[in-house]
Order: sequence, then structure tokens, then C-alpha cells
Amino acid sequence: METPYRIGTRTSLLALKQVEEVLGLLGTFYPDMKVKVIGIDTYGDKDNITPISKIEGTDFFTREIDEALLKEEIDFAVHSAKDIPDILSPGLSIAAFTWCLDPDDALISRDGKKLEELPDGARIGTSSRRRKDGLKRLRPGLHIVDIRGNIEQRLKMLEENNLDGIVIAACALMRLGLESRITQRIAARDIKPHPMQGRLAIVTRQDEKDLAGLFSALDDSRRLCGGVAEK
Repeated sequence: METPYRIGTRTSLLALKQVEEVLGLLGTFYPDMKVKVIGIDTYGDKDNITPISKIEGTDFFTREIDEALLKEEIDFAVHSAKDIPDILSPGLSIAAFTWCLDPDDALISRDGKKLEELPDGARIGTSSRRRKDGLKRLRPGLHIVDIRGNIEQRLKMLEENNLDGIVIAACALMRLGLESRITQRIAARDIKPHPMQGRLAIVTRQDEKDLAGLFSALDDSRRLCGGVAEK
């Protein structure tokens, strides 16, 4: 019997949906490919206190999965591309960046008010530095609150933490089937997104050249989000 490929991923519902997305793409080219999904809790899943702005560019959300890959406990990993550290662990390689689902951010407000309709002093929860800076520039009168956690936890915070709204990645809501919760899309021209927002990344060991080659058909890294070809 064919041994299945072992896929490493975080255990959140969004992470599992991302694996499903990659498997759907792979199924187009390799319909008989056998896989086994292995969930791994990372330090970033256990630490819901440290602000995202303090750990951007690090392996906060990938460390334990990277270690499992290097120990050959899994064959490849699927990540949100923006979670990939600036410097990969030695021995690892990015086999593919998938197409960009959506680069925009999204506002979910408790009372259905758009960004320009919120009163000064309204409490808006978000995480990354670029979102905080962008919101302060667009609406300097808002009170920006740092939040952490998966999408379900952030939605719960909207109801329980006396927040007037939260700003998160539109692609995350789309992948979870929660696009109807979006009050307002915030275009990339208004809040500059992470350059990899909306994409997924497939990581393999550097010595697995044949395995990495399987993912070449999925690689869309030469195109920028929004479908603009990179020069």
C-alpha cells in the first residue's frame, strides 16, 4: 500500500482549511495522492499574550512544525505565507507560494458601522503593526486595542471585550466561510497589507528535491496579490 505524505500544520480551524485548499490544488495534478494531516501546536498557539507586532518576521508560528520537518516526522508543511519567518531554519526550503486569495483587510463592527462612521473613541481590536499604523492614519480618533488569538477567539472578543469592531484579514474569513460577517473591506491602498497576505506557503526539506518538484505547478510567487505580474 502506498505510504501517505505526512502534512504538518497548526491545529486551528483556519489552518486545517488552508490544508484543504492546498490539497484541492494538488488534487488537480495528482488525484491519487495519499496524505495524512498531522496537527502540531506551535508556541504562537500557546502564547496569546505577546503582541503580534513584537514577533513579526520570527518563527513564532512555525517553530515546532519546522522542527518536526527537520526530524522527518512530517514530509512537508502548510503555513499562512505571512507566518513564514524572514530567515528559514537551515535545511528547509519554500517549495511554493500559492495564488493570492485576497490581500485586503476587513472590518467587522458590532453595530454595522463602517470605519468612517465610527465615533471618535471607538475601540477597534487588531494585531499587526501595519494594521495599527494604518488605522491610526485613517482614523486618528479611534482607540486601537491589541488582540491575539485565532479567528473564532477574535470574533468572541468583539462581543465580550467591549470592542466596537475588529480588523482582520479578509482571506481568513473567506476561507472559514465567514465572508458575510464583513462590515467593510479595507483596500490594500488604504492599509498596506503584508506582502504575502492571502497566500499559503508549502515548506519542505532542502534535500527533498523530488518532493519539492511536486509543488512547482502550485507556485504563483512571481505574481503580486491582486493579479499584477511582478516585473
